[in-house]
Amino acid sequence: MNTLLPKLWEKRATAHTRAKTDKGFTLIELLVVVVILGVLIAIAIPLYLNYRKGANDASAQSDMRNAINVLEQCNTDNAKYPTLTFGPTNGTVVTVVPTAPCAALTINLSAGTQFQYTPASVAGVSYMIAANNLNGAGKYYCYNSAKGGQVAAVATATSFATAIC
Repeated sequence: MNTLLPKLWEKRATAHTRAKTDKGFTLIELLVVVVILGVLIAIAIPLYLNYRKGANDASAQSDMRNAINVLEQCNTDNAKYPTLTFGPTNGTVVTVVPTAPCAALTINLSAGTQFQYTPASVAGVSYMIAANNLNGAGKYYCYNSAKGGQVAAVATATSFATAIC
């Protein structure tokens, strides 16, 4: 029996020494880290996607402001706006205004932006334009040159036909 006791003591001392020098993680610690990372990712991804949708909507508004400048330049040069409807132009980078008197002017569009021009009168004295971005939140933006003002979001619009401002 005396020989058994020192061997048990040796095993216990060796296990105790190994536990003090072991610097690894336990399974519970690793699981806690994985759960924390999963929660953070679950929060971050929807926020990022909403941020991208908002940025795409802002690019559609910016494209509308650019189009207003191009159309006002057309009116300044020719004393009237284009008299034919064009669009919806679907997500092209550059759209040439195809109707006289502004055939040489271009409207630059961001990727995914849809744009439509509608003359408000056959005499070319006013117009309405509408835009949205396919990658955005589904908002339609509208501008009426007869009313002036800012580019406005149309709350009830679900298509270009309903985007009347």
